Amino acid sequence: MRNILKIAAALLALLAPVNMAAQELNATVEVNTSRIDGTNKAVFDNLKEAITTFLNERHWTNMQFNNNERIKCGFTIVLNKYNSDTGLTSGEGFISVQRPVYGSTYNTVTFSRKDKDFSFNYHEFDQLDFNDENIQNSLTALLAFYAYFIIGLDLDTMAPLGGTEILDKAMAVVNNSQNFNVKGWKSFDDSSNRFAMINDYLEEKFAPFRQLQYKYHREGLDNMVENPDVARNAITESITLLKEARENKPLSFWPQLFTEYKRDELVGIYRGQGTESNKQPIYDLLVKLNASQSAYWKQIMK
Repeated sequence: MRNILKIAAALLALLAPVNMAAQELNATVEVNTSRIDGTNKAVFDNLKEAITTFLNERHWTNMQFNNNERIKCGFTIVLNKYNSDTGLTSGEGFISVQRPVYGSTYNTVTFSRKDKDFSFNYHEFDQLDFNDENIQNSLTALLAFYAYFIIGLDLDTMAPLGGTEILDKAMAVVNNSQNFNVKGWKSFDDSSNRFAMINDYLEEKFAPFRQLQYKYHREGLDNMVENPDVARNAITESITLLKEARENKPLSFWPQLFTEYKRDELVGIYRGQGTESNKQPIYDLLVKLNASQSAYWKQIMK
């Protein structure tokens, strides 16, 4: 019996680190209630803790992640209204995601967006349970959608179209959330809601944008320390893919969004590097993609 117990203990010791390292997300959560008056704020402390636990302690995939590989992401939720009777909660969600750059201490932003319809139902001490096959809770649906999207996007930066399986799960969450009584889910209801976001991203003719993710990050940024010229060329090629994606789907908000959260990084990559004739095409292309940021793109030419 003692030998059996020893063997069992050894097996548990081997399995424990794997289970501990399996979570994919390293999310920080903030809940801002400054716009809400006359409500017991303890409910929102509970909400913050529940969301943090749900995102970070759930195993979203079957993949193994070490602690230093967990995806850094931030959720800042600014609440506008809360009905304590119905639990209807409405506000805005600011979501940001980072990825480390190989061979450096630099983290690049891979996604940053304001979700203007970050609305859900929640009562204090609600248990946040989630089942892909039977989605009945608007809050866990919202969080699961972003969890799957964040992981899938991160995988796209690591391998060409590497996040397809996980991104399909995000699409399934959207499809199974069409009947919720909160905004943000309805197909074709808004050109920039969650449906439009994942539908555009996965659409076949928008594939150049997903190919950009790998070329920009893995072939570009990850090589910047060892071979900056090759890396810069890869990034230039990726911006050409962004142009192709926009031409294939002119009404998608993705190309403009990408240039906005990559704006400072792009300026830093090109400013002071190469000749004016070499930088002119990338400047012209970025102006065409997002003219509202022209004052920043001008810095590329310096």
